Amino acid sequence: MDIKNSVAVVTGAGRGLGRHLAAQLLDRGAAKVYAGVRNPDALDLPGVEPLRLDITDPESVVRAARAAADATLLINNAGISTHVGLADGDMADIRLEMETHFFGSLGVTRAFAPVIAANGGGALLNVLSILSWIHLPGYGGYSAAKAAELAMTNVVRRELAPSGIDVTALHVGYMDTEMADYVAPEDKVDPAWVAGLALDGIEQRALEVVVGDRSRAVRAALSGGLELLYPDLPAPKAL
Repeated sequence: MDIKNSVAVVTGAGRGLGRHLAAQLLDRGAAKVYAGVRNPDALDLPGVEPLRLDITDPESVVRAARAAADATLLINNAGISTHVGLADGDMADIRLEMETHFFGSLGVTRAFAPVIAANGGGALLNVLSILSWIHLPGYGGYSAAKAAELAMTNVVRRELAPSGIDVTALHVGYMDTEMADYVAPEDKVDPAWVAGLALDGIEQRALEVVVGDRSRAVRAALSGGLELLYPDLPAPKAL
């Protein structure tokens, strides 16, 4: 995938990682970058094409796909974090997490995949999380939704390959964005750096981009027992 001269759509492009992705796509020579946001009037990113898009609204998604009919690259970045638990958290918040990260990202993918295929193929990047792999109290709804989005990513990668569409997964922990404003600075990474690595991964047709020491450690622990991911659990019994 050559980003130069590509036509990209970035969801959630108004701030955080999405804003950096949109800006760096322009820097790398993308012919056009559609910045998907709920309120285009509030967008202040020079050089992009504002695209009204609410990924939780199917009609909005359909309209966006029609407006960006020249797209060759889709970045599913839009997301939320309600910090809702699963055992006793608000079901409305749990549903919102799933509607955003799973159904929302899937809906955008389903709308834009035929567009990208009709334009000769291209690429798709799903912004996932370290919490796609490790699931923690305090992030129950988010973890479940991101795990579902990971499963979706792995499936559509195979389904879209015959159409000439590459699918890359981005896994990262805390970034220095508004969503993680409560996290200590030393525990966060620079979203501009993450954006650069993600775009490198797209160009290299990587299956996944794993950013940061913590993400790499969790990725490596997946091949071991659950005690590696959850060391606070009781010691496992011999079976």
